[in-house]
Formats: sequence, C-alpha cells, structure tokens
Amino acid sequence: MTGFTVGQSSFDLECDRLSGLVDSAQYERLRWDRNEGPLLAKLVAWARESFEDHGEFELTEEGSTTDRKRFVLKVHAKRTFAIAFEVADGLAIIEPGLADRSNYRLSSLDRITAPMNDFHEEWVQAALQELFSRVQPLDSAA
Repeated sequence: MTGFTVGQSSFDLECDRLSGLVDSAQYERLRWDRNEGPLLAKLVAWARESFEDHGEFELTEEGSTTDRKRFVLKVHAKRTFAIAFEVADGLAIIEPGLADRSNYRLSSLDRITAPMNDFHEEWVQAALQELFSRVQPLDSAA
C-alpha cells in the first residue's frame, strides 16, 4: 500500500459507514451507546451529584426510556416538578415538565440546551438553578 495513508479517524469513519450499510438499525443502537449514551449518563450523574449536600432534594425516576431519562424532583418528600434529560440532535437537553399530584407549577416549560460536547457539571447546576427559579405554588396561578 505504498503512498496510501489512513488516519485512525478515517478508519473509524469507514467502519461506521460499513456497519451502517450492513445493518442500519443495529449500527444506530451501537452508535448511540458509544456516543450519546455515555453523555446522557454523565448528565444525569451530575444532576444527582448536585444534590449530595441537600438531603431534602430527591430525584425519583418516572417515565424514563433508554434515550430520555425523566425524574420527578421531590423537595422535603413533596413532588414539585418533572425534569427530563436527553442528548439528541447534537445537544444536551434539560426539559422541565409538570409532575402529577404536585402543588406547584412552572412559569416556563422552555428547555435548556447546550452543545453535546460542551456541557459540564457547572452548566448542569446552572440549568437546575434556572428551573428552580420557575417553580411557583399552584395557588398563585393567575
């Protein structure tokens, strides 16, 4: 193979191309497990770690799927709101939602995003802090 040089990244790209050609569904599952899956696990781990010094906060998993982890945030054992974590379309996503049997609402359901490879522990804490600022008691609804 004189005069032919192949970098590792080129080899990996060609492996991915061939794997996708042979079985696109299986390739997509493996690709997700290799790329987005570990990032999603890290996103959730950082969220959980954010509450280590706050024993009154608890994330209870409800309604999760493989590629979207959904929790209800309980404060003093009271359901406040739902938080979903996802890595999709090149973004890390934290999306708030309403929790069944909660006495609280959110002033905004806008999700918070960051480029998939640029989020970090401090970003997760800042995103959670932003979501906390949106929580209001139901009885203050206009």
